[in-house]
Amino acid sequence: MNFQKYLHPLVFIPFLLLLLVQTSCEKFSGDQTIPAYLKIDSIRLQTVYSTQGTASHNITDAWVYIDGDFIGTFQLPARFPVLKQGPHTVEILPGIKKDGIASTRVNYPFFGKISKSITLTPDTTTNIGLLTAQYSTSTKFLWREDFDDLAITLDTTKATMVKVALTPPDSPLTFEGLHSGMITMDTAHPEFECVSHQTFYVPNSQTFLELNFKSTTTMDVGVYLTVNTIVYQTSVLTLFASPDKWKKIYIDLTNALNANTGTTNFRVYFYSKNTGTTTETIFLDNIKLLSF
Repeated sequence: MNFQKYLHPLVFIPFLLLLLVQTSCEKFSGDQTIPAYLKIDSIRLQTVYSTQGTASHNITDAWVYIDGDFIGTFQLPARFPVLKQGPHTVEILPGIKKDGIASTRVNYPFFGKISKSITLTPDTTTNIGLLTAQYSTSTKFLWREDFDDLAITLDTTKATMVKVALTPPDSPLTFEGLHSGMITMDTAHPEFECVSHQTFYVPNSQTFLELNFKSTTTMDVGVYLTVNTIVYQTSVLTLFASPDKWKKIYIDLTNALNANTGTTNFRVYFYSKNTGTTTETIFLDNIKLLSF
């Protein structure tokens, strides 16, 4: 069964949730009367940095299957009842908040499933603890920018008044690695826009943009689409200010890239405008453009 084809909405099966507050003596439908419990603490990401980049992630959920049967989606850490016993194969798909929105949780299509052999015992918790996810072998990394090289693969546009700078060496402002990208806007330089240096063909698959960011102001993320030789600007998502904490976000570009018939290629852009009187700063790191 190809689990990656299914992007279910967040599911908390009502009767399973009810089991959490009922005693183990109550009866259930079927032959088994007492549930076993499965506990998952967290899921980390393991990468090959030279080809896949950072292992920074924001895996929030586990999509759980046992012997191919969908059990449910659970926010981590999770402990949940299962009406099964004995040896089984559990498969977990790591879940994320698509576009950073809690109501659009999906199993991230670019992470491979995690398989474990378990033995379930009624009225007993089986703890599989910390799990490790990896990118699936079919994932294509179309673009990566970690700001650790001298050349930055982002070009400022003619409309911008601000350049993309690098944080200083050994700076506490850097998220990880040698540098992060830094954009500073003030009243004399209030507008910023940059685009990916490379132009990408529109994949015939899902396409996501990953990045880490920290910002004192909002920033638009979108795509410039070439449709029958005409270029259109399409905003995909507005990132809200996060002045005190770096955030990891997964932005789904798929609908924007396929909204117009005849779209041949695209570039990713970032845009912000300072409408106040204070200096605003945006930090970027670990940009990844993924497809199959």
